[in-house]
Amino acid sequence: MDITLFFIDLMKYILAGCAVAGVASWMFWTKYNSYIFRLKSLEARHAARQEIQPLRLQAYERLVLFVERINPSNMLLRMHAPGLSVEDFQHLLVNEIRAEYEHNITQQLYVSTTAWAIAKQLKDNTVALIRNAGAGLPATASAKEFSTVVLGHISVLDENPYDLALKTIKSELEG
Repeated sequence: MDITLFFIDLMKYILAGCAVAGVASWMFWTKYNSYIFRLKSLEARHAARQEIQPLRLQAYERLVLFVERINPSNMLLRMHAPGLSVEDFQHLLVNEIRAEYEHNITQQLYVSTTAWAIAKQLKDNTVALIRNAGAGLPATASAKEFSTVVLGHISVLDENPYDLALKTIKSELEG
């Protein structure tokens, strides 16, 4: 009878030990697996950032180029076409601005919302400037006279909006 009680007690201790070992093992593996999952998740995010970083830099580069290309002081020289009427020159400039914008529209995926809003607002303001500058000129005015009026409008501003936009976009990239 003693031996039977001994085996029963032994079985109780073995079962209790197995239960404790099983719970400890379960807790360890749960923690370990969640740690491994978080580690792999961090590694995946880091890898994604590493892949996106060159695209992000390229997008900011394209945004700076867009601002430079729609800057009237650059665009008027680049697009100058002697013999065009003011109306035709305005259409040419507005179409060029829209084409530049459409060419760069996908860059908004990689730049901040603020940087994209600045570029979009600058585009809208430039189109409005071109349309308004031609409104006060006679139909017989030359493209050179039109260019003088546009540049005159920009020169009376306290701050050049194109330089301000570039400064803001650059600070967005740094921040």
